[in-house]
Amino acid sequence: MRIEVVTLFPALVETVSAFGVTGRARERGLWTLSTRNPRDFATDRHRTVDDRPYGGGPGMVMLAEPLEKAIGAARDALIAEGAAAPRVVYMSPQGEVVTHRRVVELSAQPGVVIVAGRYEGVDERVLERVVDLELTIGDFVVSGGEMPALLLIEAMVRLLPGALNDAQSSAQDSFVGGLLDCQHYTRPEVYEGRAVPEVLLSGNHAEIARWRLKQALGRTWLRRPELLAARGMSREEAKLLDEFKSEQEQ
Repeated sequence: MRIEVVTLFPALVETVSAFGVTGRARERGLWTLSTRNPRDFATDRHRTVDDRPYGGGPGMVMLAEPLEKAIGAARDALIAEGAAAPRVVYMSPQGEVVTHRRVVELSAQPGVVIVAGRYEGVDERVLERVVDLELTIGDFVVSGGEMPALLLIEAMVRLLPGALNDAQSSAQDSFVGGLLDCQHYTRPEVYEGRAVPEVLLSGNHAEIARWRLKQALGRTWLRRPELLAARGMSREEAKLLDEFKSEQEQ
């Protein structure tokens, strides 16, 4: 997989992506990263990439021409590498909230262009002309799209075969099956008077799997009930959730 990031701060993207899962996956050759700085496509001697918004108001807006040229260079590079019609994703607080399903879809692409905006935003005409998808990581605003882009990149990269040391790790994450993950424990068996649930020490894998599913259902019901409503439940899952609710009442 090849990812192109259009950003005014390429060093930030390059540096952060060199750590952890994304860094190890790059070393293994599972994905490649290139950055395109719109300043390199500006035509004036000051390398200007922003200007005041028409209609007045605070802040500045990214200019259309250098940004579109940077996006075009990123797309052309992906096409040259064999990624037909790569998607252009713009990180924006006005976009669709990123979901696991969307991450799975993007991670399956051979190449993706991610645009990290700055200032008050970008000229709308660029979005109309070349952006395929706008995404947000939540209902809040940060100063630029670089950190949201890096979060999206890590979410995609960790799904690539071989990116994680244990292939089952991503299969058991929250949201994979439409549920939040269950709670986890490690040594010591008793910490500050609180013991690890006995079932996890039993060695009975069937009972452990049953307990984990019940906890995942219960935790989702407590914290994100809308996920359960969208996902639905089997008869066995409904029974497990009833058990969880009963235990909560006790």
